[in-house]
Amino acid sequence: MATAAGRFHALPVSGGVWLITGAQASGKSTVAELLAERFDRSVHIRGGQFYRWAVRGWVHFDDPDQPDEARTLLQLRYRLSALVATEYARAGFTAVVQDNIYGRDVVDWLSGVTTGPRHLVVLRPSVETVAARHEERRWRTGKIAFRGAFTPAENDAQVGRTPHLGLWVDTSRLSARETVAEILARADEAVVPDPLP
Repeated sequence: MATAAGRFHALPVSGGVWLITGAQASGKSTVAELLAERFDRSVHIRGGQFYRWAVRGWVHFDDPDQPDEARTLLQLRYRLSALVATEYARAGFTAVVQDNIYGRDVVDWLSGVTTGPRHLVVLRPSVETVAARHEERRWRTGKIAFRGAFTPAENDAQVGRTPHLGLWVDTSRLSARETVAEILARADEAVVPDPLP
């Protein structure tokens, strides 16, 4: 139920840890923030923040000159967000994490969360929807996610290599608020098994 200010009433329960992933421009940031707002004690953890705290020396995942170091630091970023989410959840907060985590890395991330319940939500709008949203965001903010061979189609292929755990939502025709309503209505589907495959 929405308040007079247009915000939803918080849910009076703790929801453990939620990982929101999906392609670039699939709406992860907005959905994660709106989802976190639905719990009475919650945090929104942005995975990209962990590399932004590095003052010097960080090698990004797409650096062709130092691929091994880039991979090592990407895994560090993932471990840090899983650790922070675990600690918040142990303190009674619902921890909602958003990041670009795909493939087997999703299972490794979930394994790094040592409290529960653990939830996974994969936002997977169509490639055409992602491309259109990216162009709208680029025009509005100047943020560019896709360059060269890294296209919406390639990013979608990376998402598709993620083990089919948790809740997968086609958000092509959903607004961010509608997406959150869908997630909460199907929250049981988002819970990941223990042990993980």
